[in-house]
Amino acid sequence: MAEHVVRAGLPGVALPPGGFDGDAGRVLAPDLVRPDAAGPADDPAVERALLLEAQRIARMGSWTLDVRTGQAYLSEGLRSLCGLPARATLTDLLALVHPEDLPVLDDFQVALRARRSSQPLELEVRDDTGQRSYLVRARPEFESGGRVVRVHGTVQDFTRFRALERQLSQDGRLFREAQRVARLGTWEWNTVTGECLWSSMLYELFGVEAGSKITYRDYLQLVHPDDRSWVDQRWQELAGTRRPVECEHRVIRPDGKRRVFRVRGESAGTDSDRSIMIGTAQDVTEQRSTETRMQRSSKRFTDLVAITPVGIALFDDSERLVDANDALCSLLGLDLERLRGMTAEQLTHPDDREGRRGRESQSFHSGQRVLVTATGKPVYCELNATVSVADDGQRFWLVVFADVTDRRRAAERLRYQATHDELTGLPGRAAVKELLGKLLGGRDYERIALLFCDVDNFKRVNDSLGHDVGDELITALARRLERGLPPSCTVARMSGDEYVIICSDVEEAGGVEALANQVASLLRTAVPVRDQLLRVSACIGAAVPSGPETSGADLLRYADAAMFAAKARGTGRVSIASDKLIASANSQMLLEGQLREAIMNDQLVLHYQPVVGPDGTVLSAEALVRWPHPERGLLYPGDFLPVAEQGDLLGELDRWVLRAAFIEAAEWPQLCGGILGGGVGIAVNLAGLVPGDPEFVDVVSATVAATGIAWDRVVLELVETSLIDLPSRSREAMAELVERGVRFAVDDFGTGYSSLARLKELPAQIIKIDRRFVSGVATDASDFAVARALVDMARAMGRSCVAEGVENATQFHVLRGVGVDAYQGWLLSKPLPAKEFREILKLGPVHIPRGN
Repeated sequence: MAEHVVRAGLPGVALPPGGFDGDAGRVLAPDLVRPDAAGPADDPAVERALLLEAQRIARMGSWTLDVRTGQAYLSEGLRSLCGLPARATLTDLLALVHPEDLPVLDDFQVALRARRSSQPLELEVRDDTGQRSYLVRARPEFESGGRVVRVHGTVQDFTRFRALERQLSQDGRLFREAQRVARLGTWEWNTVTGECLWSSMLYELFGVEAGSKITYRDYLQLVHPDDRSWVDQRWQELAGTRRPVECEHRVIRPDGKRRVFRVRGESAGTDSDRSIMIGTAQDVTEQRSTETRMQRSSKRFTDLVAITPVGIALFDDSERLVDANDALCSLLGLDLERLRGMTAEQLTHPDDREGRRGRESQSFHSGQRVLVTATGKPVYCELNATVSVADDGQRFWLVVFADVTDRRRAAERLRYQATHDELTGLPGRAAVKELLGKLLGGRDYERIALLFCDVDNFKRVNDSLGHDVGDELITALARRLERGLPPSCTVARMSGDEYVIICSDVEEAGGVEALANQVASLLRTAVPVRDQLLRVSACIGAAVPSGPETSGADLLRYADAAMFAAKARGTGRVSIASDKLIASANSQMLLEGQLREAIMNDQLVLHYQPVVGPDGTVLSAEALVRWPHPERGLLYPGDFLPVAEQGDLLGELDRWVLRAAFIEAAEWPQLCGGILGGGVGIAVNLAGLVPGDPEFVDVVSATVAATGIAWDRVVLELVETSLIDLPSRSREAMAELVERGVRFAVDDFGTGYSSLARLKELPAQIIKIDRRFVSGVATDASDFAVARALVDMARAMGRSCVAEGVENATQFHVLRGVGVDAYQGWLLSKPLPAKEFREILKLGPVHIPRGN
């Protein structure tokens, strides 16, 4: 039991192994406490009361343990301190000790047992909550034999003292950390002895070994030599006047590093010793370095603002100009003194100011603003604004003005060029769509009419007289239309020789038919161009909205379809879109959408017609596109190429044919002669993708690379007109492909204008004689003469000839007799699907029938 008591935390207990009996825990009567002396004033009750009051004030209590009997006494003050009842036992007291402090009690017991002195021992424990601390003192009392007979002790609540110690410790730690973070140390200077006391941080800041004896002279030796004299003077002033001193000086540390210190000092404030000065020293090297960089940066910024070509201004919170750079003064033609105090509204051009009235305030924000110069000229500016706050808290607006007047004008020119035809100055396709959308969205849409005009035989003018003459004719007709049409009509040029006339009030023009005839009359004329008179005419297609849902694109399609209907009847004709024609146009639009989808989803197929040599060897094959339409069956090019042309799909169609044909040809067996001794060539007829296009060479090269076909197996067929008058850049691109092995063929040669005269100029290696000459070569002397002339000229120029449309053996043998190099036509083979064409290749040379 005694061992248990010790472990429970009773301080000062040293018990024999036997412990004490069951009554050991009872509390002794208060009269066991005896006063040391008796007297009239020593009333025991009074003394007891004084003792209890003293214990209460000191927040402590006493206890005694008789080691022989095991009886313990707990004072009333102790019970009150620990919140124990009147009959509390020692066990109750020990139960209040924190479990983690029990090992400390064991050590305390051992120390008491071994003690041979009556000097007290101390122990600190916590209560079971761990929130309060108690200081326990114990003193053993010995009998004559040296054995401990009693233990006397006190318990004092040390919570407040420990909290104060912790606070002081924390304050000290925080103070040291604050010094470390602020790089600040403290010092004391005895002006009489010269001795100095430094904080540990100050030793560290000055680079001096901690604890070293420091005098005022030692400190001065650390001061930079250039600063030493005036620094000493300042500290002597402090010693003499005792008025606070603050200064900043440089220091050279023992390790050679240069630092900057800001030092403050004042008298310690004691009248008894006026020689003690105290203060702080802070290392401000980084701050001063940063300030220097900022000053330099600010100077550079000021210089940059001064020389930058962009206008910069500072406005106060009331949005009046405070400062501006030279660029803004120059931009507005005003000096700074005249600009100061002007508001945002005063700097804005009147037209822009009026446009902003009633909307936002006239203040400057990021965006666009039209400023006004001293002469009243508008200046278009892009603004970027930001708020800046000065050191005193005053808010400013920093605004950058970028002059975009030239850029705006350039953009307007670009917009004009994008919406207007460069040659005639008339509105272009984009402007037509914009105007139609605006008119058709209005209430008077029923009054609108659209006329589509196509000059007859304009291609003949370009081919025979040149493009310059054609351009002059187009411009002259544009001026004639502008002068001759009523104000409600807007003339536009779509492309080439096509004009569009938009009439906003067809009733004012006398009706759509009258207007169409008037336009036809204006375009049926003789135009003087370069000392010659050109007689021209045009076919006119007219259309009016079929309902409020009619769009601009619909109206253009209807008028375009009416124009094609007029052209089918001859030159100089007029046609007005009817319900039947509109239905046909809608059908064409539907077909166009289906064709677009068919190209995108690989729903087209290719047939291949062989091109054979004089001995029947298959040299190459022309890829001919077919469209297996889900409703109309297999469609031939004549059924859908016009739709592709109207829908601007020819380029996409050519790309699809190139890719599909090259993929197929790359797998053909190398069984026949082919081109340049290689495999069988593949010829693709191009209509939308022509050498004049910037991407022509890139598309061809990419397709060849992707499919893996040899360059020397590729033949690109183009109509004669696409190869005439090519710019030098396009010819160089073609030459690049030719150098790689590609061959160009002129399709339908002989049907254009001045073809023989221009044969020498055509950048092509193969001439394909048109079927119209081939069909009569055996029966018509003229056709025979043309064919023979073409062959002779081609041979003389190093080109080869291919005859198209060879239908019978007589034609074949006649053409072979004049020296044609290769033949294509139904006599030899009709166009075949890929699988059947492969079978043809496996059979070897094509059979040539005998002629009559």
